[in-house]
Amino acid sequence: MKNLVLLVPDKNIEHTIKGVLTRHQALGIRQLVHQRDFDCFVHPEHDPGCLRTSENFLRPFANQYEHALVLFDREGCGKDQLSREAIEQEVEVRLSQSGWNDRARVIVLDPEIEIWVWSDSPHVDKVLGWEAKQPDLRTWLQGQGFLVTGQLKPERPKEAMEKALRQSGKSRSSALYFQLAEQVSLNRCVDPSFLKLKSILQQWFATHS
Repeated sequence: MKNLVLLVPDKNIEHTIKGVLTRHQALGIRQLVHQRDFDCFVHPEHDPGCLRTSENFLRPFANQYEHALVLFDREGCGKDQLSREAIEQEVEVRLSQSGWNDRARVIVLDPEIEIWVWSDSPHVDKVLGWEAKQPDLRTWLQGQGFLVTGQLKPERPKEAMEKALRQSGKSRSSALYFQLAEQVSLNRCVDPSFLKLKSILQQWFATHS
């Protein structure tokens, strides 16, 4: 059996989670080698598909992988009015009943994957094309109304990222998400969904003493 199967709604989240998994030491887990230890699939119906049919998609894999992890955005999934926790619980119950028992977990990104992008790491400025620019990225975000003084993350993280990239002249691509996940300090990310991911991975893939 392989260690882990991942189900995600799009290439941006796929590249993000693959980048995160390269950081096994920062996560405090043993190393997972792509294609040997884990596989990642993109749901053809994107966020709504991950919400509605994760258990059907992953049922055939229940005896092939030790664990399953589903990640998708709350915004656009079809149940935006529910909390992140309520959506996660709903999907986790269905996965458990489909043969995974307690081996499958769900991470809902609230409101979307870009919430993980924003931290005070200088790598964010570099990857988004803002290195050495004036004003600096956070000052510019405040001037554009994306960020309130004293606030760590923009309330509209996706729109903020897209506009910052347009301003710097960089194209939005899945590769950027991998670079951010690969370079930005994971200790700087305090988003609840990321902290849940980190906790789950540590439970499943603890380093050997």
